[in-house]
Amino acid sequence: MPSKSSTRLAALTVAAVCSAASTVLVTSPAHADTVRIHDIQGDTRMSPYAGEQVTDVAGIVTGIRTYGSSRGFWIQDPAPDADPATSEGVFVFTGSTPKGVAVGDAVTVSGTVTEYVPGGTSSGNQSLTEITRATFTVVSSGNPVPAATVVDARSVPAAYAPAGDPAANGSVNALPLRPSTYALDRYESLEGMNVQVSDARVVGATDPHTELWVTVKPWENRNRRGGTVYGSYDAQNTGRLQIQSLGRAADFPDANVGDTLTGTTTGPLDFNQYGGYTLVANELGTLEEGGLERETTRRQRAGELAVATYNVENLDPSDDTFAAHAAAIVDNLSSPDIVSLEEIQDNNGVTDDGTVAADATMTKLIEAIEAAGGPRYDWRSVDPVDKADGGQPGGNIRQAFLFNPDRVSFTDRAGGDATTAVGVTEVRGRAALTVSPGRIDPTSEAFEDSRKPLAGEFVFRGRTVIVIANHFASKGGDQGLTSQYQPPSRGSETQRHLQAKAVHDFTAKLLKTQKNADVVVLGDINDFEFSETTEILEGDGTLWSAVKSLPESERYSYVYQGNSQVLDQILISPSIRRGCTFSYDSVHVNAEFHDQISDHDPQVLRFRP
Repeated sequence: MPSKSSTRLAALTVAAVCSAASTVLVTSPAHADTVRIHDIQGDTRMSPYAGEQVTDVAGIVTGIRTYGSSRGFWIQDPAPDADPATSEGVFVFTGSTPKGVAVGDAVTVSGTVTEYVPGGTSSGNQSLTEITRATFTVVSSGNPVPAATVVDARSVPAAYAPAGDPAANGSVNALPLRPSTYALDRYESLEGMNVQVSDARVVGATDPHTELWVTVKPWENRNRRGGTVYGSYDAQNTGRLQIQSLGRAADFPDANVGDTLTGTTTGPLDFNQYGGYTLVANELGTLEEGGLERETTRRQRAGELAVATYNVENLDPSDDTFAAHAAAIVDNLSSPDIVSLEEIQDNNGVTDDGTVAADATMTKLIEAIEAAGGPRYDWRSVDPVDKADGGQPGGNIRQAFLFNPDRVSFTDRAGGDATTAVGVTEVRGRAALTVSPGRIDPTSEAFEDSRKPLAGEFVFRGRTVIVIANHFASKGGDQGLTSQYQPPSRGSETQRHLQAKAVHDFTAKLLKTQKNADVVVLGDINDFEFSETTEILEGDGTLWSAVKSLPESERYSYVYQGNSQVLDQILISPSIRRGCTFSYDSVHVNAEFHDQISDHDPQVLRFRP
């Protein structure tokens, strides 16, 4: 038998076999004598038998997947070896719904050992060892399923992953598994096996794809609302695990963060494109609600200006969420004076016919807010060039300002359009915008196929406040935390760093013109408060991210793969920070809930200009 550590996928003659937009890496089949599952899995992430034919691999069927593009069943050897690094389970890919097989059947399987990369090799994902082009024989039925291996706080190490091999571009694929040292190695050593979690707290709400996230480490970076906070690149939260089900989608629980799957949740441990290691449950625990409620922030006082940011997730006139968004703005945000909205789409949404105006979208939202008991807001924005700002094709998303004209006024200066850059001037000794509203560097490569920052000049109680609304480039395309490359690459940062520098430099010009100018930079920054993107925005004291005024356990506006994290921020100029009159609130109304109307939570800053 070849040594797994010496067998590299790169050394194989590779052909690509496409299935449902993912890539399977195989080789020209060679023959191998009958082997056990743990021989196939070996002690690294890559099978020593990749591309070879195996015959009469024995195991007990532990689960059958009859839906989606990856149909088949899992088998597990009831007689494990003594090596904790070698998994005793493997997935048998049949392509179509497997027939003539049931959980508890003892089977022998023949086929090709394949390393399947969910999402394709360009994703950087780890691969899943499978037996493909399979034939099988049922030897007997009604056998006990091998006992589930318990996954809990004691068995999952605190360290997340080993550093990748520099000689393999940082890949961990060929490294020997150390399941007692690294969490990802522990999960990999259980790939395809029957595993179990008990009384697991939900840290990622049920999503439209019928999946949720739990933690097996109840106190790992826990916050007061039951989530798990992602506070640095070195604290990935090793206890997180995605849960799916082999049962009917209708039977899957609608869970919020802070709920608990009581009892045991048991099934094969899979690896997929969107969540990494995933327990695909034959048996789901019972949902016990944690009683999580949506937050309400306090109303601003008479002398306070309230400025908010809210990503309303591709809002267009055909949506049925206007009343809910209005209620969130009026009731949960207490009707801020200024609201920066991200992901406002044009008047016909994703219909791609050249429409770029969004007046129908904004009017419908304003009317819904008034109907909900809020003020009659006014609004300002700049229509983009068609198909130039990214987002859903045809949607032409942009930022827009809502403002309450009973509390603030907007300083209109004509000339701002999709391609005209806003500049800085001086009016009566104070910094001002050359156009208002206007866009920062709209033709710069920093904002290519991305939203352009929207600057607006407001007056509150005689004091000018300049607000810059942002929606930076998304993190799409970055390698996931469970990537085969460790640490994973964050390639999307390159554009956000350019965007952050452009906004920082514009703010610096304002402050050079007027040292004590009140400037608020806010929006969906698509990066963390500890990121280099934020450091570039802040510069050497030009701005400061107000989310840092919160305790570390309360710094989040988004929940992704069970990690509560910061993506939305409000940054403030020194005059606002020095005054010590500001308060900041991340208002949790969406991200932790299965019935969210947006995947982002809004943020509110209150201060006395």
